[in-house]
Amino acid sequence: MKSLSHITESFTESVIREMTRSCDAAGGYNLSQGFPDFECPDELKEAAIRAIRDGRNQYPVTFGEPELRAAVCAKAARYNGLVADPGTDVTVTCGATEAMIATMKALINPGDEIVVFEPFYENYGPDAILSGATPRFVPLRGPDWSFDGDQLAAAFGPRTKAIVVNTPNNPTGKVFTRQELDQIAQLCLKWDAVAVTDEIYEHILYDGARHVSMATLPGMADRTVTINSISKSYSVTGWRVGWAIAARRLTERIRKVHDFLTVGAPTPFQHAAVVALGFPDAYYEALCRRYAEARTFLIDVLERAGFRCAAPRGAYYVMADYGALAERLGASDDTSFSRRLIETTRVATVPGSSFYSRAGNRTGQVRFCFCKRWETLRAVRDSFRERLLPGGE
Repeated sequence: MKSLSHITESFTESVIREMTRSCDAAGGYNLSQGFPDFECPDELKEAAIRAIRDGRNQYPVTFGEPELRAAVCAKAARYNGLVADPGTDVTVTCGATEAMIATMKALINPGDEIVVFEPFYENYGPDAILSGATPRFVPLRGPDWSFDGDQLAAAFGPRTKAIVVNTPNNPTGKVFTRQELDQIAQLCLKWDAVAVTDEIYEHILYDGARHVSMATLPGMADRTVTINSISKSYSVTGWRVGWAIAARRLTERIRKVHDFLTVGAPTPFQHAAVVALGFPDAYYEALCRRYAEARTFLIDVLERAGFRCAAPRGAYYVMADYGALAERLGASDDTSFSRRLIETTRVATVPGSSFYSRAGNRTGQVRFCFCKRWETLRAVRDSFRERLLPGGE
């Protein structure tokens, strides 16, 4: 047989989803993959069922049902301050995941470069490779996950086509400030680059943090692709409905790629998403309160167990330093630590190295997520007490 695609040898399968499979095999507590283990609002279930019963079961408009594109634009105007035309500026996709790869394939030519902050959500590296881009990585430094302006500027050049900005950030919980986004915007303008922003956690914020959309900054409306989804804000990660908002010249290309990747996102769930996007402010306030309480609870559990961690300002993840526990669990690196943690406590996490560009990067950190039921979080606490702490303290 002739050799298969060489490009698939340049990245691994998802470590996050691999850890979920390991957790399932152990019958454990999944704090690895970022999906809620509680139910979505009943209004959304009823809306999806109603759409199915009303016969919304065939192919949708390829780039999104008109009702959903209108709802996306209305909410983006209300919450983000974005002005977009539902007829020309929105592409509905199979989740933010497809929106990202469709955008990269629409933008990139061979030899182009993409700037990516690291640690990064694990899809961005393979997306860059699959689109034919060369990634240029810029480090975020803990505990506040700030970046060095000189390092960022050095990553841009004549071959820079785009920069990926994920705010609030997975895995760090960083919320990029207006000042930081301004620095990025000035570099995009200088080098004629596009900002591709993943804003899927926009409503999950703490400690007074505020979400700013890059597209609202001066000069950035026509050179920003704003990616989002219903997955995280409405606890429906399995529905696979996302979108990309961009100026018409960019959207025309994104729509072409999207059409031949997936044809369209699930029709009944698109109509249910219209209901979600119409939720009142009180829904998002309650969501933040729930996750803020879960954040406080999990950080206390982790610190009592021997981890060191800083509170994230957004999203629902905690990066935790496990150094004090490595010898106790017989772990030589973050991957072996994650496996030993499942074996010892049945708690699944994600090795920090999976969020970096170099496979050999030993971070001394793992990522936990806290978008879980209180029963799950309490079970994690009890398991750590019994199996990690000396004498079950």
